[in-house]
Amino acid sequence: MDAYDKGSDARHGQDGPGGPDLPDGEADSAETTAPETDGAPEAAGAREAADVPEAAGAHEADVPEAAGVPEVARAEAAGAAKVAGAPEAAGAVRAAPPGTAQPPAPRTGVAALSPRYQVGAVVALAVVAVAVCAHIGMVFLHLAPSNTLTKQHGDVVDEWVFPEFEQNWKLFAPNPLQQNVSVQVRAEVSTADGEIRTTGWYDLSAEDGRAIDGNPLPSHTQQNELRRAWDFFVASHDSDDRPVGLRGTLSETYLRRIALLRLDRDGAAGPGGVVERVQYRSRTTNVEPPPWSGEKVSDRPTVRELPWWSVAAETRGAKSGQAGQAAREGGAA
Repeated sequence: MDAYDKGSDARHGQDGPGGPDLPDGEADSAETTAPETDGAPEAAGAREAADVPEAAGAHEADVPEAAGVPEVARAEAAGAAKVAGAPEAAGAVRAAPPGTAQPPAPRTGVAALSPRYQVGAVVALAVVAVAVCAHIGMVFLHLAPSNTLTKQHGDVVDEWVFPEFEQNWKLFAPNPLQQNVSVQVRAEVSTADGEIRTTGWYDLSAEDGRAIDGNPLPSHTQQNELRRAWDFFVASHDSDDRPVGLRGTLSETYLRRIALLRLDRDGAAGPGGVVERVQYRSRTTNVEPPPWSGEKVSDRPTVRELPWWSVAAETRGAKSGQAGQAAREGGAA
């Protein structure tokens, strides 16, 4: 009786006060069919969820509709299908096909050249390397103390080093050069009238200084020709200006030719004149030391005047040309 009463109460409670009163037969039939109807959405959602992995990426419209399935259940099933298909679709777009081969990286540098040009590049680099090593070796032997190689092949080393690659220790010496040396020259000129006149002093060092000042790319001649020629002369002559060995005589010839070139450039001989002799002198002034050194040096310049040198051998061509020109003018007259 208790079980029956409870079941009877449950049936009456489901009808509720707002529901219609059904006969006993109809109520029993509604009671037996209600579970199937109430469970339909759950069963439909289960079937749709089971079908989602198989049809990954299916469109929302492809979700099967079942009679009696609520609209909310169909929307949830379609969203589950989209979420399940999204990773696979994105992977299909981003991932490259498994059989696709990557293009080879382009070659650069020497590897990009043809084999013939690669061989040429290797040979050129080898020649440059050998030349650099030979030059470094020559300079090393020039600066190194006297040894067996310099005694036997010193002339070859000097021919390679002088005058372009000469090295010395003046910059790094304990007492580097602290003097300004100005080299000047003047000439005796035979004029077209047969007279002899002496020119004034031409400051060749000042001319080179003016050519270098403000010039970002001065020539090697303007920087070193006169300076090295004078150093060559001083190193190969004694205190009485007498040459020591063949290099002393060679240094005098070098200075005479430089003097003729510079005087001709300045027009020292004048129209129809010829330079007969030249004379050099140097004016040496000490560089003033810094105030903090406490060193005292003389500020008076030291003048060294060389004897007159004949330049007849160098001007023989100029004289013969002048004589020939005079003969031609006389014949024409």
